[in-house]
Amino acid sequence: MIHYTLSTENPSAQYIQFSMQFEPTNEVEKIQLPSWRPGRYELGNFAKNVKGFKVVNENNEPLIFHKISKDCWSVETNESKIIKVFYEYYATDLNAGSTFLSQDQLYVNPVNCFTYVEGRELEGVIVDLKIPYDYAIAGSMEMDNHTLFAQSFDELADSPFICSNSLQHNSYVVDEVVFHVWFQGEVKVDWEKLIPDFTAFTEKQIEKFGTFPVEEYHFLTQIVPFRAYHGVEHCRSTVLLLGPSYAIFKEAYKDLLGVSSHELYHTWNVKAIRPIEMFPYDFTKENYTELGLLCEGVTTYMGDLFLYKSDVFDLKEYLSEMNAQLQKHFDNPARLNYSVAQSSFDTWLDGYVPGAPNRKVSIYTEGCLLSFIFDVFIIKKSEGKYSLDDVMRYLYEEFYHKNKGVSEADYKKTLEKFAGTSLDDIFEKYVHGTFDYSTLLNESFDTIGLKMITKQNEKPSLSKLGVKSLLQGNYHVIKSIHPNSPAETAGLMLEDELIAVNGMDAIGNIDSWLNYFINDNIELLIKRKGVFSLKKIVLDEQVYYPDYLVVELDNKTEKQKKYFESWSN
Repeated sequence: MIHYTLSTENPSAQYIQFSMQFEPTNEVEKIQLPSWRPGRYELGNFAKNVKGFKVVNENNEPLIFHKISKDCWSVETNESKIIKVFYEYYATDLNAGSTFLSQDQLYVNPVNCFTYVEGRELEGVIVDLKIPYDYAIAGSMEMDNHTLFAQSFDELADSPFICSNSLQHNSYVVDEVVFHVWFQGEVKVDWEKLIPDFTAFTEKQIEKFGTFPVEEYHFLTQIVPFRAYHGVEHCRSTVLLLGPSYAIFKEAYKDLLGVSSHELYHTWNVKAIRPIEMFPYDFTKENYTELGLLCEGVTTYMGDLFLYKSDVFDLKEYLSEMNAQLQKHFDNPARLNYSVAQSSFDTWLDGYVPGAPNRKVSIYTEGCLLSFIFDVFIIKKSEGKYSLDDVMRYLYEEFYHKNKGVSEADYKKTLEKFAGTSLDDIFEKYVHGTFDYSTLLNESFDTIGLKMITKQNEKPSLSKLGVKSLLQGNYHVIKSIHPNSPAETAGLMLEDELIAVNGMDAIGNIDSWLNYFINDNIELLIKRKGVFSLKKIVLDEQVYYPDYLVVELDNKTEKQKKYFESWSN
């Protein structure tokens, strides 16, 4: 048994005090802090937050230790009966995957900050929390007052918790599984609105999979006063970060629904149905996989689709989410340079930052669109008998329940099983290749009585100049340039500030002035790294960054109606 103690001696300093105690079994024990956290496939380097690491024996006598990697310590046990490890962890990041301490709460994602003894990850653990007496605890671990219990380090690492005296809580039951919903932060929770919607998409997801993988589940929701949207999956819980507070049950309610449905689906897909390369997780290094289109792509697609299937979203609301994915896809020229499989492998390199322009694609967006294509392809080939739901249920039953990881070959074979035909061409060209998705998307939408259309964006900076920009301070700053656009031809660069159009100050209104001079010769004054220069823009007839929209056909054929019914139920 490994025994941990956490205390919060000075919350305003944001250091959490940790101790780990165990009986040694070797002359040398290795103490490891995880290098990354599941749900975000990049190295986290959490050891950068560790201060004052020390090791003593049962008599509090110092023991010799050496740091042998960025997050692993080798300890000479010297015939000690008890080993005690002490350190402090700096907890300042409040997001869905980090650890945070303030005077209002202790929020812990254990994979960030708990060390473990190498080779003893399967031993049971006890965690004593030295926290204010009036703090409640939201989390999935077994607990007795302020003491938590886990069957192994893997369970501990996957069980975040929030301690606070201001938690709001409610629950609902589906198929004898209790689903807890927790809110931390300033928010006026509309339970009468939330509980029926959460119940609806939960029922529909369980219906499609047959069973729920765990006996109890917790939505741990952090609410902040600023714009935020983030979620991280766990086996028996999810942590969500959303804001601003005043919008959660108004204009941002669809965000709450979207991320909650997405993360719940992850309980099956990724936490249960897991890529073979992550079966089991290795917390010490990168766990490379090209299956991001399954892990995140299917989940992104299904998270939104289940809101429609359960009648939480209407078709217009669902298509709004699909439109957003299409826009991200077509606005990114990297789709013609780097495949979704390659981009999945490279999440460990730069998957969560913009990175080099036009280099990589998003496994969420590309995987989502491919999942839609696979779904409709199966529906059409099986005459409405099967869908992607059947594929995922098969993987759940044949791999998770048989304690096996899923390879790309397994996923492809299962898709082919329900489609009744080969997918060699699609995998070669679209999963591992960089063929344009347009034809497949148009065919898929038409199969179920929908149509993808494009229209010119009203902003001339996008449609005619070919730049995406953000207002930073007084002026717009270029963030993306379309290849072969007038902007690229004129020599504009990323991070250029757009100062004036034909001598007119463009403070905050670059598109108004571009519209005004659209039929004239255009000269832009830009500022680049403190230096001003003029750029002559030669417009052409092409439309750049068009808007992509999916609309429902007015007169569906009987086949389209049948396939639409199979897709939407």
